[in-house]
Amino acid sequence: MESIIKVTHLTKVFKEVTAVNDLSFTVQQGDVYGFLGQNGAGKSTTIRMLLTLITPTEGEIEIFGYNLLRHRKEILQNTGAVIERPDLYKYLTAYETLELFAKMSGIRVSRQSLMEQLELVGLAQRAGSKVRTYSQGMKQRLGLAVALVHNPQLIILDEPTNGLDPQGIADIRNLILMLSQKLQKTVLVSSHLLSEIEQIANRMLIIDRGSKLVEGTVSELFSPDDTVIYIETADNNAAAQLLRSGEYSSSIITTEASGIELKLRKDQIPALTRLLVERKIDILGISARHSLEDYFLKITTANQHVEPFKN
Repeated sequence: MESIIKVTHLTKVFKEVTAVNDLSFTVQQGDVYGFLGQNGAGKSTTIRMLLTLITPTEGEIEIFGYNLLRHRKEILQNTGAVIERPDLYKYLTAYETLELFAKMSGIRVSRQSLMEQLELVGLAQRAGSKVRTYSQGMKQRLGLAVALVHNPQLIILDEPTNGLDPQGIADIRNLILMLSQKLQKTVLVSSHLLSEIEQIANRMLIIDRGSKLVEGTVSELFSPDDTVIYIETADNNAAAQLLRSGEYSSSIITTEASGIELKLRKDQIPALTRLLVERKIDILGISARHSLEDYFLKITTANQHVEPFKN
């Protein structure tokens, strides 16, 4: 598969601070590539280097197979980006905003095409409204429409859900999936909302203090043997006694009055639930505690002593 972004030994030093340290990774064509790290880990610095907003101290960046510094114009003509909260002109309408950015990009776009872009992000009905009347979620979607106005193949999104409510987050998530699955775009997205990245990314990179910790697919990074299951039943004492007496005895982590915690493979969960039901023990709730956030915290806190990661 073709590499869209190839970063090799990338380093950025600001005076005495090394923000990015010998970082290498590859984004393949068609990826939704999650870029994860604690605040201050070097994500935004890396993205700014990918967009030529700052210059690397060392290392090389290739995009579409071309060296970024030598082919900056050609690469950026095929790249769209939203850097945190988009900087928009509040006195313009959504349509006027797209029209302005199209002209700034040096492209001629018909009214129909601009309206199709607004329809794509769910803003066609508000095309004539001033941006100042938009919610933050609507501004984020308009920012994404601006990034798409020149039909780029690569989309780079830096914390696109910052400051959004749950509905706004879901809207951006669905737009990213649509860009990948329907429009065949390659998307690199950084976010501190780890559960969101888990739902949309097929590959991901986790960095800490500017250095790569891991890179790969979700299935490569997560072992099914590490799944922790928490079960609440109508009679937790009876459930614990049943599980201790059988094949699940070695899987039990803790048993409490409020519930039971076990470490299982995912393919063992259906048999466990059937056993409880057959013994007429009602299941009130069951949840898997193996998640991207668990994994992230495990490897970052193992790498250094830090305060607990906060969303």
